[in-house]
Amino acid sequence: MNRIVRFVGCSLFICCQSIGLSAQQDTVGINTIVEKTQKLLEAYPIEKVHLHFDKPYYSVGDTLWFKTYLTSNMYNYDLSKVVYVEVMNGKDSLMQSMRIPLTANAGEGHLVLDQEWYTQGNYRFRAYTKWMVNFDAAYFFNKIVPVGDVLNNNLHYTISFNDASKGKGARAAAVIQFKDREGKPLGNRKVTWAAVAGWDPIDDGKAQTDAVGNVVININGKDRELFKKGNLHVSVESGGSASPMVGSFPLRSALWDADVQFFPEGGEFIAGLSKKVAFKAIGSDGHGLSVTGNVVDKEGVEVATIADTHKGMGYFTIVPQAGNTYTANLTFKNGESRSYPLPTVADQGISVTVLKSDTAQLQLAIVANDIYFNSNKDQAFYLIAQANGILCYAAQATLRNESILVNLPKERFPTGIAQLTLFNSTGKPLSERLVFVENIKPLDIAISTDKKEYTAKQLVQLGLKVENNGTPTTGNYSISVVDETKVPYEESKETSILSNLLLTSDLKGYVEEPNYYFIQPDEQKRAALDALLLTQGYRRFSYTDILADNYPQVHFFPEQGIELSGVLRLNNGKPVVNGGLLLSIPDRSFRKDTYTDENGRFVFTDLLFTDSARVTINARGNDNYRNMVINVDPMRFPEIDTTAYRADDVLNIDERLAGYLDNSRNEYRTSILLEEVEVTASTRPSFSHKDYSSISGLGMADHQINADRLKGCNNLIMCLQTALTGITYDAQSQLFFITRDYNAGGRIPVQFFVNGMAMDVPALNGIMPSEVEGIEIFLRDELGTVSRMYQNNGVVSIYTKKVEKAPRMSLSQIESLLPKSNIVDLTPLGYIEARKFYAPKYDTPERRAVNDIRTTIYWNPDVKTGEDGLAQLDFYNADGVGNYRVVVEGVDEQGNIGRSVYRYTVK
Repeated sequence: MNRIVRFVGCSLFICCQSIGLSAQQDTVGINTIVEKTQKLLEAYPIEKVHLHFDKPYYSVGDTLWFKTYLTSNMYNYDLSKVVYVEVMNGKDSLMQSMRIPLTANAGEGHLVLDQEWYTQGNYRFRAYTKWMVNFDAAYFFNKIVPVGDVLNNNLHYTISFNDASKGKGARAAAVIQFKDREGKPLGNRKVTWAAVAGWDPIDDGKAQTDAVGNVVININGKDRELFKKGNLHVSVESGGSASPMVGSFPLRSALWDADVQFFPEGGEFIAGLSKKVAFKAIGSDGHGLSVTGNVVDKEGVEVATIADTHKGMGYFTIVPQAGNTYTANLTFKNGESRSYPLPTVADQGISVTVLKSDTAQLQLAIVANDIYFNSNKDQAFYLIAQANGILCYAAQATLRNESILVNLPKERFPTGIAQLTLFNSTGKPLSERLVFVENIKPLDIAISTDKKEYTAKQLVQLGLKVENNGTPTTGNYSISVVDETKVPYEESKETSILSNLLLTSDLKGYVEEPNYYFIQPDEQKRAALDALLLTQGYRRFSYTDILADNYPQVHFFPEQGIELSGVLRLNNGKPVVNGGLLLSIPDRSFRKDTYTDENGRFVFTDLLFTDSARVTINARGNDNYRNMVINVDPMRFPEIDTTAYRADDVLNIDERLAGYLDNSRNEYRTSILLEEVEVTASTRPSFSHKDYSSISGLGMADHQINADRLKGCNNLIMCLQTALTGITYDAQSQLFFITRDYNAGGRIPVQFFVNGMAMDVPALNGIMPSEVEGIEIFLRDELGTVSRMYQNNGVVSIYTKKVEKAPRMSLSQIESLLPKSNIVDLTPLGYIEARKFYAPKYDTPERRAVNDIRTTIYWNPDVKTGEDGLAQLDFYNADGVGNYRVVVEGVDEQGNIGRSVYRYTVK
């Protein structure tokens, strides 16, 4: 890092000399801006997280494998050694949190998509370090992973929307085909539906499928905005006495709409200056819309033509005139035509513009129009350039001409997004421009196999050769091999290590198909990337805040391991000084002690335990321990944010993942055949609402859940969201409702009982899932014995495990059962339990006789190259024929990143 700082300092000195210094007395000198910016950048290093998955999508029952990479713009401090990976469902409700330990800035993990908790849907993976939590959550790693379901899902569908409103009103037609789990059409079935947005009903009704399972649902609403946050809930008749099959579909793309914005280069639409104006056209589904058209002035004279370069983005050049107004007339791919006003023309101004970025130099121009030049002639202006938290360039220039040409050698910049900012002499930012700088090439990862064609189950010998600008380099890599015939995917849609760490991790907002810009980049893709950056904003920090000495508050330091901390006090609240505490982890036979400081605070550092492990902290080694209270600090996590990356949600998962799900259906049909076993377990104790007078008037339970369903559950409310059959959890109200009534717009909540006692939903957090014996679900209360008293709709009765009757206890035995304030039992979030990918060996005829239809053929998250840059691996193919796709991603010891894709054939 010291080498980098010295290099940047030298660059600043040379750049300051290259333009000529102003001798004027300025309100804020360039040295002040440089010093304060450098202070921020050096005190607040930028950490970035990337996850490499073995596949782009999965099925319920699969094991998802991933590798975690952590990079930083500085390496002269102790980087975080823990990464958090969170999984959220389609409603952005937290499903699971994982704590990943890092070694050499890399870690590995897995997630079993258990059919008890996971259903078909789009799951969002969010990853970050605690240091990153100090800043904007928009810079966390985010990826949408579609998950299909062939185990639990009885209702399969294909849906499309037709906008019947033509831009007026809010009317849409949903065209749906329903099929059962075997793919047979659900013909001539009654359908009940309701369109709702939170608590606001949009429309509801009934319909019936035709002979091939098709139905058209006409939704008539009044507010187009409700559609953007609404959902269509359907209930399809199952036939017989079985419960109806239910489904839910987002309505955000039901009505066609186009949001078009215009972004003049440098920020302002300045009269008399030739301006590059970027545009971005986005549909209601969040995806770019292809557009063509022209720009006319207030007299209707055409002054520019418009055509998008990629995904609804592009730019055109125009010289706006003072006092004139401009309108863009656009035609979209569906034939719709609309007109949009361009920004108001500024009478005077100055801006920074990029002339060329495809050579060894970055050629810029600082340009002012006549009025601004005449009123600011000979004034000082500052140009600051930073990239990835490194100050790369700073110069002071005197405005002696209407334009100043600046040439910046690209070698001064790291590869990635550079932020160019122009200031006046008071330190006010006047113009900003983002540009992508290609300097250091990504790692050259050459993949080779001993053959180009193989047979099924044949041994593959695969080699890696990694070079950095022609020099072999050591590094840490992950490799995935999948059967591409079963797992097809567009490379441009990948969240690759290049697109993430060089592009999306520095931008707020959604970037569609980010890897497109890094697949064999050419002039067209570079122009498309430039258009993207013209429409985006860099907001990791604000120069206005920097100059005002408003620096980000630090609540978390780079985490070096698991810590448990808290305060030891007496009953009267006074802290205990030099009090001893003992921490024990029974599962690991681990014990560790510590002492409190002058404020009574204690901390246990460098702990090592897996998730769900039981941890005990006690203060019983102290005198007067009976009067002591241990208060453990709670773990703090960032709030669940909403993200524009929900545009990556797949609406028709059954259709998009059809080939993969067909293979999963065959795979699980084979794997669920069990050998005969002898049952030796004792009879499970029964539970019934009849034992409690408050709910004994209820009829027979519609569903029962045994304690086995809650194994591995840490939070009861979170688990109930997916475990309760026929019950829907509403994240907005944090209440539970009968699904069929909720879909029809009903909002009367379910009443919970615990051992016959009525409880509110928040109170359920006080129940440990391991203490639950069973649950009964009542979707009806025919006699109204409960609903009349509690004004509820449906009952969920929870029963905890009963303690066997024992002889009368002594006073000391009773005291031993009371909770001790000087002993605390915890189940904190530990490290994810290590697990290795199983790679079968087919080296004997007996082993080759096994049917192998896996989709992930090989996964290795810990591939290391030596000083020669080489690594050798071997694995066996599966039975699938066609192309096998090999993806390698990783980082070398200098922090350089790379990705490579390779294919071979199995016949």
